[in-house]
Amino acid sequence: MLYKGIAKEFYTFKNIFSSLRSRNYRLYFIGQGTSLVGTWMQNIALSWLVYRLTGSVFLLGLIGFTSQIPTFILAPFTGVLTDRYNRLSIMKLAQVFFMLQALTMALLVLFNIIEVWHIIALSIIFGIISAFDAPARQSLVISLIDNPEDLSNAIALNSAIFNAARLVGPAIAGIIIAAFGEGICFVLNTLSFIAVIWALLKIKLPVKQKSVYAGNLRKSFAEGIQYTFQSVPIRTFIILLAILSLVGFPFIVLLPAYAKEILHGGSDTLGFLMSALGAGALTGAVYMATRKSVLGLGKIISINTCIMGLAIILSSLSEKMQFSLIVFYFGGFSMIMSLAAINTMIQTIADEDKRGRVMSFYAMALMGTMPIGNLLAGSIASGIGIPHTLLIMGTTTVFSGIWFELNRKSLRKYIHPIYIKKGIMPPFPDDMS
Repeated sequence: MLYKGIAKEFYTFKNIFSSLRSRNYRLYFIGQGTSLVGTWMQNIALSWLVYRLTGSVFLLGLIGFTSQIPTFILAPFTGVLTDRYNRLSIMKLAQVFFMLQALTMALLVLFNIIEVWHIIALSIIFGIISAFDAPARQSLVISLIDNPEDLSNAIALNSAIFNAARLVGPAIAGIIIAAFGEGICFVLNTLSFIAVIWALLKIKLPVKQKSVYAGNLRKSFAEGIQYTFQSVPIRTFIILLAILSLVGFPFIVLLPAYAKEILHGGSDTLGFLMSALGAGALTGAVYMATRKSVLGLGKIISINTCIMGLAIILSSLSEKMQFSLIVFYFGGFSMIMSLAAINTMIQTIADEDKRGRVMSFYAMALMGTMPIGNLLAGSIASGIGIPHTLLIMGTTTVFSGIWFELNRKSLRKYIHPIYIKKGIMPPFPDDMS
């Protein structure tokens, strides 16, 4: 029995990294992981810079709005381009432009000529680049793995590396900002893009991506909308994600003010809060990576959406650093569990030739709705205060989890036939969610 238990634990550990057996995904994983540490350092430096220059909670929300609203506007169109053209090439170009954007920010800060309008303009540019990058990156993952069964693991490892960076990046950024100021963080982010560009250049894909040149852009765009929103499960996942992005995830944009006004801390306090989020999210991502099947993901979504809402509610009641760190740990854990499960289910259900367009609506719901939520959160917090704003956001998130749970079982009749067709489950009733 002891040997069987050890063997089972070893198998589970080995399964965490099953998608890394694919050379292309392994390169992507290493390059993206390095770059993401720099990105999170820049995110912390940017939010602290804005709050230091202005002291305005509203402007924190405005910067979040301007950096992501282009994705909301452009993603449906860039999704069409993702299905038409080479996704890897689109992503390479996007990373180069991200590096140039980070370099511009670094120079402005280091030469002490940065102004709020510079930050807003560069945030808009960042959002435009993201609108091209997000659909290509999300739909490229499945092309990087050799075994389709590793898709769920690859998506979970994506989340793991994202949140490992969220854990490490903010902690480093908090120390660097306190010692040297924000400029060094922007420089390090600029350099980090070299890793992901190198990795993308090393990736070799067979020429098998189908292009949809037949028909014009308008027809392809209309086809993507029709396919996405006529599919009941995809539509339900997109709606839930949009709700969470509007009222749940924007609590992150309030953290600089939360760290200073509620916990009476500095940039290091902000770094610790973001690291607590990252630690929880990393734990959730590692757990998701151990799963071998998509069956049961629906239940994970409803439970963790409710847990995330409760974590936000509890954060609104906290005035102690230790309690806030615990609460944000569970907030990060539940957030990534929900996100990874939604992403996996959408990618599993979607047809290959329409995946770019479907994932553009995923990006629109995730990254496009969030800026509106950021702006609302900043506006409401400046009026009624941070604790009351968090209380409203958390309560709404809990209700969205309850709504999904009430609809979850009815989704089976739509998802089961797809799973059976793709060989994910046998042709008899089972518990998909």
